[in-house]
Amino acid sequence: MTHLPRTQLPPIKIRQAECKRLGHLADASAETFPATAEFLAREIERATVVSDTAPLVGIVGMESEVTFRDDATGSQKQVRLVYPNAADIDAGRVSVLTPIGAALIGLSAGQAISFITPSGEQKSLTVLDVRGPN
Repeated sequence: MTHLPRTQLPPIKIRQAECKRLGHLADASAETFPATAEFLAREIERATVVSDTAPLVGIVGMESEVTFRDDATGSQKQVRLVYPNAADIDAGRVSVLTPIGAALIGLSAGQAISFITPSGEQKSLTVLDVRGPN
């Protein structure tokens, strides 16, 4: 089943400590990965920031395992969202400093988001399931 890309951004939530660390990461990566760093910074800016002790069950945070669907192809993938130093595509660990990683942060199951890849292609994905850590 093919779905049309979303144009409206879904509401997202990020814990305060993660927001601060991700903000520093986006700033530090601005020269090396300008488009992705800018996308991550925009996501952080629009997020609702919650206390570090707030339960975020079912919301994608760092170290969450996420199952999502590529809305164009219908294919599903399961990944763990990690910081760049822990990324390993073969092991299913996707960096938050990739377009998919930046798109996933703060989403919850059922939410969809569209984004532009570094090659200029528009992608849309839908989060199907989120597990841990909380």
